[in-house]
Amino acid sequence: MLVSRYRLAGPQVPFELLRQTSQRFNIRLHTLADAVTHIPGPGAGAAQWFPRRARYSPPPLTGLGMEGAERRHHGAVLRAAIRRMLHITDTGMGNVQLAENGLLRLEKHTGLNQEFTDFFAFVQDSTTACAQAAQERRQVTVKDAAVADVFDDDSRHAILQTGARGVHSLPLTSPSGAVLGMVSSHHERPLPGLSQAQLDALDTLGTQIGRWLLWHRHTVVLDALEHLHSISISATAH
Repeated sequence: MLVSRYRLAGPQVPFELLRQTSQRFNIRLHTLADAVTHIPGPGAGAAQWFPRRARYSPPPLTGLGMEGAERRHHGAVLRAAIRRMLHITDTGMGNVQLAENGLLRLEKHTGLNQEFTDFFAFVQDSTTACAQAAQERRQVTVKDAAVADVFDDDSRHAILQTGARGVHSLPLTSPSGAVLGMVSSHHERPLPGLSQAQLDALDTLGTQIGRWLLWHRHTVVLDALEHLHSISISATAH
């Protein structure tokens, strides 16, 4: 797509431009490539990709212990989200996923092994608690993964082999209610349920992180695309 759009010399040049932009803006290469593919491109001959774009400050992230530049760093915010989730639910295992084009992509985790992370690298169907929570836009508690109907046999095995039994999944939602991601806690013992105070604290977390993810998509990711557009034009000129 970039070779065609900017008349670049072969695939290695745009790949290097993507890599440089990914590093400069602290965005995963996968995320940047996905944005290039799915966001409408700049007009033919346009000097800017988003010439009339409004800019916003990042939304507040209270209770996450974050200061200064950390509040703009994607990885730092997601790590803080997992820490807060595990603190509220009193466990040591958890993960965060991001929604991309009908999939949930595993982004970060703690306390989970490679068999789990490989199996759940991408989740699309409804055979998991996180997929159910995303589809229904609500928190979902699985009391015991060993017997819960929500999991198929392969998903059940991938969870149980980590030593987890209970699972709780929290949608990360935008102000409009769109699910932008999911954070889940995993518990060594069956999970009878969370208290109302815990559920309320998690609702606050899901709203905060969801708003931040929306800001990041509309600000940092678009900044990265604007930079990619500029350096691609320069590469064409040379």
